[in-house]
Amino acid sequence: MANNSYQNVVPEAKEALNKFKMETAREVGVNLKEGYNGDLTSRDAGRVGGNMVKKMVEAYEKSMK
Repeated sequence: MANNSYQNVVPEAKEALNKFKMETAREVGVNLKEGYNGDLTSRDAGRVGGNMVKKMVEAYEKSMK
């Protein structure tokens, strides 16, 4: 069983991050559902997470200009 006992640095951001995750999954063609996604392949999970990081880096770089 996985231990998901980490704490969010900004707990108020949880809802926004979930929305961001769902939007990103939709964009890359991964079918996420609310709640448990244990049937998701590692490849698909990586596509979603990787694209989220890519978007966050791009947004940060734009903010530095």
